Amino acid sequence: MMISRRVALGGLCTLGLTAMTGACYANTNLTIQVTKGRGCGCCTAWTKHLEQYGFTVADESKHPAALIMQKKALGIPEDLYSCHTATIGGYIVEGHVPPQDIRRLLQENPVALGIAVAGMPYGSPGMGPEDARESYDVILFKKDGSQEIYSSYDASAE
Repeated sequence: MMISRRVALGGLCTLGLTAMTGACYANTNLTIQVTKGRGCGCCTAWTKHLEQYGFTVADESKHPAALIMQKKALGIPEDLYSCHTATIGGYIVEGHVPPQDIRRLLQENPVALGIAVAGMPYGSPGMGPEDARESYDVILFKKDGSQEIYSSYDASAE
């Protein structure tokens, strides 16, 4: 039995789509370790946001002083501190970083300590509605102390 060119091409397309779909879902059950300050509602909102994007969150609460000590021990620059610190895939994720940037970090695998959103910008994940967002940057920070903009989010038009 001979297979037509159309059937063969259709089969190859289906195989390609199946492989792409598998690749898209291969990282949907990533576990991220989150350390947050006790009773911080925006930290909880951020972890729930990550769960909506396929992350499994393992979190713990610490006294603020212990959390600061952890940030120092990990080598997070003070100008990038936020209310929670996470680790995943050997990287640090500081603050209200969008899940797509975490996935990008893991996919690109740059030589860096991690990424951060300094402070608590309004409209970042866990910090209010995105349609009222203020502009902010996600910063890639390295062991040598250098920093660079990893991605930028413009303010929403009001």
